[in-house]
Amino acid sequence: MPHSQLKAMLAITKGSLRSIFRNPSAVVFNLLFPLIFIIVFGFIGGGSYGVDVAIDKSSDINNPIYETIKKIPALRIDNNLSDKDVRKELSKGNLDGLISIQKSGNSYVVNVSTSSASVQRGEIVKFILKDVIEGQNKLSNKVNTDAIQLKEEIVEGRKYKTIDFILPGQLGFSLLSAGVFGTAFTFLSLRQTLVLKRFYATPIKRIYIVVGEGLSRLIFSLMSAVIIVLIGHFLFGFTLINGMVTFLNIMVLSTLALMVFLGFGFIVSGIAKNENSVPAIANLITLPQFLLAGTFFPINNFPSWLQPVSHALPLTYLNEALRNVSFEGASLGDVYIDILILLAWGVVNYFIASRVFKWE
Repeated sequence: MPHSQLKAMLAITKGSLRSIFRNPSAVVFNLLFPLIFIIVFGFIGGGSYGVDVAIDKSSDINNPIYETIKKIPALRIDNNLSDKDVRKELSKGNLDGLISIQKSGNSYVVNVSTSSASVQRGEIVKFILKDVIEGQNKLSNKVNTDAIQLKEEIVEGRKYKTIDFILPGQLGFSLLSAGVFGTAFTFLSLRQTLVLKRFYATPIKRIYIVVGEGLSRLIFSLMSAVIIVLIGHFLFGFTLINGMVTFLNIMVLSTLALMVFLGFGFIVSGIAKNENSVPAIANLITLPQFLLAGTFFPINNFPSWLQPVSHALPLTYLNEALRNVSFEGASLGDVYIDILILLAWGVVNYFIASRVFKWE
């Protein structure tokens, strides 16, 4: 009677999943550690004594108004945003004001746009500008020039909370950790204890052995992802702009990303000669992505020479896709470039893994 490859694979998946739940380190790295970051940042709320503004690129900056503004420590001027990104960040409340300075006769008109998503910080921007203009107008009266005018505009938008940035990054962190560390340690241990060799001696095909073990990682990590998203949403107001549709899109992206990251784990398990060498090799893959892929800080905050490195990392595209889907309401089709780049990384990973993977 022929053996059922599918039943054998599911049996391997069940046994592997049971061992994962019995492993405290797997629970800590995949669930508790990301949740600690989410809870901490959720309670912090992102307050700051400074406000973030941009200067309209059509502004006249050869005047004392601009010279005064750029010397004010409380005004953090971002000169790296495009016009499209300025409006986008302003509508989210991530940027507190857009300032435009235009020549008008013998004087100037200062236009300031603030967001309904960041009312209080927008008021701070206007208060600072009114103080600057009042000081300049006092000087203007002494030289018989027209008074400087301040015009205000409010841009409608939704509040972009700290949790809306942090949670996708922590979800990506959890998936990458599970894919690399979990897979590497598991397959190295199975190889060293000759379990893989015994599997290979059974009628089950090699591919079903690998898929069975990988499927257990996938199930466990997706369970962790569900918990992370639900806690973030119900306790800290993480934005799921289209409700269940957004949630399902996040799960699809998480599944795709984890399949890609499992490839990293297979590579590490094939290269590592013992358990002591796994952390060193795995950290070479994960640490740059944790730090440079927009997990904790926006990539735009990095030096310009470092940003191309960030845009070469697969976790960057997962983080961007998750944030666009959750807050902007983007569909999977809207983030197809991020998905294609992740798939390209997957092809590279599994090609390398097929060359270095060992059964014994």
